[in-house]
Amino acid sequence: MSNGQLRFDVEEELFWDPRVDNAAIAVLSDDGDVTLRGTVGSFREKREAAKAAKRVYGVSEVDNELSVRLRGGDRRDDADVRGAVLQALMLDAAVPSSIDASVKDGMVTLTGMAPFDYQRAEAELVAGNVLGVIGVDDQVELTIGDPTPADVRQSIKKAFKRDASLDAEALSIDTFDGTVTLSGRVDSWVEHDAAVNAAWAAPGVRAVEDEIVVDYRA
Repeated sequence: MSNGQLRFDVEEELFWDPRVDNAAIAVLSDDGDVTLRGTVGSFREKREAAKAAKRVYGVSEVDNELSVRLRGGDRRDDADVRGAVLQALMLDAAVPSSIDASVKDGMVTLTGMAPFDYQRAEAELVAGNVLGVIGVDDQVELTIGDPTPADVRQSIKKAFKRDASLDAEALSIDTFDGTVTLSGRVDSWVEHDAAVNAAWAAPGVRAVEDEIVVDYRA
């Protein structure tokens, strides 16, 4: 697929998605790598724009350089944003009470501890949806045990084999001190995300280094 065609397809997907105002978004394409530049009205919209680009066939990487420029009525004091974020976190049953938030110039920093990565991810998602937030810095640490690297690798391999969308033989798994490195090639973002999510779900994983290449010719 040519760079021009891929750029056009991404632009069409951004236009099609009602959660994204594509009027001030520029799309650049270089051999499957897509860069988004311009401005959007919220952090949530920035996140949705990247998701929309990844849905397009032929996109192997998305560099989200969009800036968040809050509209006049959406600007709030940091204290008000922090209060809204804390309330949103408290109301979400998936977010443990041990997670705290601070705000500076609209940028939210999440700190504290969580037993599972899905809880940390939920906190980041919830905070990013709050009006007035321009970005989220997730510094939440995971409080998990220390299984052996072999146990972690075996758990992930089993999860790969259970998932019908994954070709387990096409992916490599390396583990060291709670960090999992995934490498190999997959033929869609659906397969990529399934692999990363499976790795995060394994007991004892504190970090996932994603070196998977999305190759539509794989």
